[in-house]
Amino acid sequence: MKKHTVKADVQGKTVILETGWMAKQAHGAVVVRCGDTMVLVTAVAAKSAREGQDFFPLTVNYQEKAYAGGKIPGGFFKREGRPSENETLSSRLIDRPIRPLFPEHFFNETQIMATVISADRDHDPAMLSIVGASAALEISDIPFQGPIAGVKVGRVDGRFICNPSAEELEKSDIEIVVAGSRDAVIMVEGGAAIVSEQEMLDAVYFGHAALQPLLDAQKELRALAGVAKREVPAPTVDETLKSKVSELAKEKIKEAVKIKTKVERHERLALIAEEIQAALLDDYEDRAAEIAGFLDDLEYQLVREHIVKDGVRIDGRDTRTIRTITPEVGILPRAHGSSLFTRGETQALVAATLGTSIDEQRIDSLYGESKKRFMLHYNFPPFSVGETSMRLAPGRREIGHGMLAERALERVLPGFDDFPYTIRIVSDILESNGSSSMATVCGGSLALMDAGVPVKAPVAGIAMGLIKEGDTFTILSDILGDEDHLGDMDFKVAGTAEGVTALQMDIKITGVTREIMQRALEQAREGRLHILGKMAEALVQPRTEMSPYAPRITTIYVKTDKIRDVIGSGGKNIRGITEATGVTIDIEDTGKINIASHDMAACELAIKMIRDLTAEAEEGKLYMGTVKKVMDFGAFVEIFPGTDGLVHISELDTERVKNVSDILREGDKVLVKCIGIDKQGKIKLSRKEALGASLPE
Repeated sequence: MKKHTVKADVQGKTVILETGWMAKQAHGAVVVRCGDTMVLVTAVAAKSAREGQDFFPLTVNYQEKAYAGGKIPGGFFKREGRPSENETLSSRLIDRPIRPLFPEHFFNETQIMATVISADRDHDPAMLSIVGASAALEISDIPFQGPIAGVKVGRVDGRFICNPSAEELEKSDIEIVVAGSRDAVIMVEGGAAIVSEQEMLDAVYFGHAALQPLLDAQKELRALAGVAKREVPAPTVDETLKSKVSELAKEKIKEAVKIKTKVERHERLALIAEEIQAALLDDYEDRAAEIAGFLDDLEYQLVREHIVKDGVRIDGRDTRTIRTITPEVGILPRAHGSSLFTRGETQALVAATLGTSIDEQRIDSLYGESKKRFMLHYNFPPFSVGETSMRLAPGRREIGHGMLAERALERVLPGFDDFPYTIRIVSDILESNGSSSMATVCGGSLALMDAGVPVKAPVAGIAMGLIKEGDTFTILSDILGDEDHLGDMDFKVAGTAEGVTALQMDIKITGVTREIMQRALEQAREGRLHILGKMAEALVQPRTEMSPYAPRITTIYVKTDKIRDVIGSGGKNIRGITEATGVTIDIEDTGKINIASHDMAACELAIKMIRDLTAEAEEGKLYMGTVKKVMDFGAFVEIFPGTDGLVHISELDTERVKNVSDILREGDKVLVKCIGIDKQGKIKLSRKEALGASLPE
């Protein structure tokens, strides 16, 4: 196999795509490189579908090899283990834009594997993996309606940047991933620091324009190395059976899909399916799967027609109305902050917990270790949809939904200097009928305010849907689960009253236009403002007092050259303070010290002990000291732990003193006055000038 190389200039950065070099037995394999970041992406599809297969089994795996960053994995086994959160999220980023672009009746098992084999800090391997996945599919015989590409968009000082570096992202007020085809946007994922809908739209279409050279490169690569696509024969449709199913079920389904309650609606549809199967059993034995497929198609058609033609949705709402919202706060007495957010038949129980620096999440990645002080964990137990399941650990969907909600709330949190807490939010979905991730955003915002976290503003989220028939389209606010399933788009928008903080869009058609996105963003803003108004009925602003069960953190500062005095030899001093008081102490290199405890008296004692260790003598000030050593020429008196000064024999009394031991002995408590500090830092003390004086209260 001959090696082929193509290049694309993406906003001044060169992206190289090569094939015929590595993994030549895969059906498609491409190495994508930018800078020193390299990703090998392979695509393989089974030659035929499994017997009875009626869905598309696509698997996308993104994996980072430790050697890519010049590292050896940690742990006992010293090899890569289960996927990290970042690897899981990157797998989803690759999966979501390519999944809708396979033929409807292609059911062959397909696997995309993106392996990071070299990594620098300035070029995101996940973005290269999206391009690589599309390119590997393009040059293979696997049927794929591409190409597509993805880029990350940032904005620094009002200027959009394509695929910004890590340093640029730290200054950026927008960070979104945009995936698209030649003519349309297919996926959007990301967050922003409360920016307007128009600015987000501009960012999306800046990204769409920026990714075009990557599509040109893939077209060139396919011309050089591509092979003919395998045929996907359209299934034979028994029009007679389809007509009979429609005749028997159409009116029944039309009425059933108007039932407002999810459980009752599903039960009625299931009963209709049983009735139709029974009615056709004698004439169409062993055709149950085919009949079920016609029933699903009929439901799909009737729901969409009802929305587009009549403007009425499954639960009777119009296209803009938001479901009934019931927000409650402070319902968990021991949690530091809590809320129960109910919207229609979706309900999230959200708890906020405040911790100290020892609770920060330590992350070991290709680029070294880092810490994370804000975490949001989303859980979707099977009972929330009336099901049973043995899989209780979070899956890819739960990790993705949690990150979306985390991104939505992160931008309104106070800085660490103003609020030195580690924050964890847990959202347990108790009921679900659509928009559970956005319920998590709303409930998370209320839980933060209930915990007394001084957020910049409340945040709400809403999921938008789309029904597109030809050139006609209808945008739906606050979609149900069935509307997500039967619709063409799931567009989630979260933000404050002033602007957007997070955005996620997935589509099931070949793309959406700027007009559709603009309309959806504006309708989402209207819905978000309505939801924020309902949330304000429970809590308008953060509580001024934190839960009595939350740790209190007090911040003090010491001179950097005094840090070693606080720590002590081998940590002796700091260990002694924590053992004596039970507090948690975090010392930074700048001299900033955070002292955390549930007991304010313990905090105050710890502060006093630290102040004693770091205190410096001031000329003219009185101190109660302890005599440590008596000499012929005077006595050394300790005025702070580890700090002493000399009381010369001439400064012991107003009258002449013959022997120091006549006045002072080791262990005596004595009131002294600082009368000078020389250039070497030696402290001069006087008992004589302190006679008749007393320490201030």
